[in-house]
Amino acid sequence: MRDLKVLVTTGDAERLRGSLVLACAQAALGGQASLFFQLDAVGLLKLPISAPQDANHQAAGLPTLATLIDEALNLGVVLTACQSGLTLCQLTAGDLPKGVDIGGPVSFLQATDDQARLLVI
Repeated sequence: MRDLKVLVTTGDAERLRGSLVLACAQAALGGQASLFFQLDAVGLLKLPISAPQDANHQAAGLPTLATLIDEALNLGVVLTACQSGLTLCQLTAGDLPKGVDIGGPVSFLQATDDQARLLVI
């Protein structure tokens, strides 16, 4: 199974939610999945994590954004916050969930081979 690599480029919580669902499905099927949070998207990882549509999702029996992030990490999905995004959002590594890596676009691309599926969200 080809690796799934997702570049999260915006601070849109619903796009992130969709990305996390795909990444969790990939991991549940035995594949590797990684999300790279670039610039403003890093702000979505600030603890405590919440999203405007969380109540609607919970009412439908679906997980909150925070729960999806926890599930992704537990399934081995690699979540990486951009170093520049941390600075832009005035965050430190301590503001993020345990298990989120810090890195840059070069390291993300170096870990992405030609066979990987690369999605930009």
